[in-house]
Amino acid sequence: MKRTLEEQRIEFSNQKFLATPLAGLIVWTIIGITGVFFSDFVSVWSIFIGTGSIVYLGLFLSKYTGENFLDKTKPKNEFDTLFLFTAGQAILVYSIAIPFFLVDYSSLPMTVGILTGLMWIPFSWIIKHWSGIFHALTRTILVLILWYILPEYRFTAIPFGIVLIYIITLIILKKRKKTG
Repeated sequence: MKRTLEEQRIEFSNQKFLATPLAGLIVWTIIGITGVFFSDFVSVWSIFIGTGSIVYLGLFLSKYTGENFLDKTKPKNEFDTLFLFTAGQAILVYSIAIPFFLVDYSSLPMTVGILTGLMWIPFSWIIKHWSGIFHALTRTILVLILWYILPEYRFTAIPFGIVLIYIITLIILKKRKKTG
């Protein structure tokens, strides 16, 4: 029996949404720690490699959060596909971040931090909950503020600011699941 888009949206919205934010939290924590202990050169590579591996870490973590993104027995859901498209969109924005990075390498935490957070906005629409808008807006504002007020700590302050937003978002998502 074919499910309607609204039925698929409800099914998608009933997921836990822990694996991917946990992956982002872990990766941005590692990026921040790298910024504390290593050179800017190493920090740059940690941002490129780390953010590029969030999706893979999320796939791995999904086995342990009960989400199991690779479960082939689950019925196809169009909103899973839409979410993958938003992840693809986030990858394409590196075309903005890289040229800016080539002019000023310290721009990388800001550009990647903001641009890859934009995928939270369509997520909010899909699940009909404000958590994604909160994440994208506060992340953007916080990253911008940190970039301007702490220029010598961009490779540490911005990643740890993003980690803070992930922690708050995970709490919101957990409470949404309990009340929703």
